[in-house]
Amino acid sequence: MTFAITLGSRIRKSPYFDATVKAGVTHFTVYNHMYMPVSYGDTEGEYWRLIRGVSMWDVAAERQVEIAGPDAEALVRYLTPRNLSRCRVGRARYVPMCDHDGTLINDPVLLRLSEERFWLSIADSDMIYWVKATAAEGGFDVGVGEPDVSPLALQGPKALDVAVDLFGDQVRRMRHFHFHETSLEGIPLVLCRSGWSRQGGFEFFLRDGRYGNELWDAVARAGAPYDIRAGAPNFIERVESGLLSFAADNEPDSSPFELGLGDLVDVNREDDFIGKPALARIAAKGAKRRRVGLFIEGEKLPGNEHPWPVSNNSVGIGSARAAVYSLRLERNIAIALVCADTPDDAPLRVQTPYGPRDARIAALPFA
Repeated sequence: MTFAITLGSRIRKSPYFDATVKAGVTHFTVYNHMYMPVSYGDTEGEYWRLIRGVSMWDVAAERQVEIAGPDAEALVRYLTPRNLSRCRVGRARYVPMCDHDGTLINDPVLLRLSEERFWLSIADSDMIYWVKATAAEGGFDVGVGEPDVSPLALQGPKALDVAVDLFGDQVRRMRHFHFHETSLEGIPLVLCRSGWSRQGGFEFFLRDGRYGNELWDAVARAGAPYDIRAGAPNFIERVESGLLSFAADNEPDSSPFELGLGDLVDVNREDDFIGKPALARIAAKGAKRRRVGLFIEGEKLPGNEHPWPVSNNSVGIGSARAAVYSLRLERNIAIALVCADTPDDAPLRVQTPYGPRDARIAALPFA
């Protein structure tokens, strides 16, 4: 069944919106109150281009929350259970953020632009209000706002070649989650070696939305010799790679521990942070669920629109949060949340709209 969403002014458009329309975008989602492309009408072609070549993505909906001022570092440390004592200027970190119950409420990438200025590159939720309220109630001497910053991603094994043609050989020396401020044909941006896939690539954090079309066109020209095309964060590749999608893979009360983020939680830090007592209790007691991969047997399944119940010996143990047919593995796979004590070799059943299917636990990322 096909539906349509009417475009309007209430939901924001990115600086690359016109360019994506020109490139043939066919499907949008709404992410952080913005239209974000998710397909250009050729799911398999977009997947293989990401796996074997290079694609460019409008991910401007990956909004930034800027924290700046004398207490910026103190506030950032209070907002996340991750230990950031070694996060230097020019470095990015993946940082879980929790509420006071130890529940994951966002999983942004943190960029440290200076000693007193940070960006939180957020997943889909209104984190700016949480950060503003925390800063005000804690008396932190900072300013919190949303800068005019709009990421454009370059992803795939040939992304490095395109980036070298754009910025020179120095980008070969950039390590993952390293970044620096630069410009391209006079367009101000932050160049970061990061992205929403495991295929490698870069994100260009455009710092002036007036130049959206110009930046898009410059990247398209540089990528033309490598057969670059417009694409989007790819659902198949995301599931194959086991990448966490906040609000899709987790339950509303999920902690970082059950989502595979326990190594990013330091409950032994001497300083305080939001959720520290609750997370310490969960760490001591153990998470009640765990995030796993599933191989689902049977004929090819389309992607799921809703979580599918998972059972072991007719007893419900969780749900398949994201299911898809893997083009690379040629089998049905899923990311699931199941009871933590579910044995790895347990015979499972997944209730799909196409009938029950046998399944078994698989490691993430899928091999």
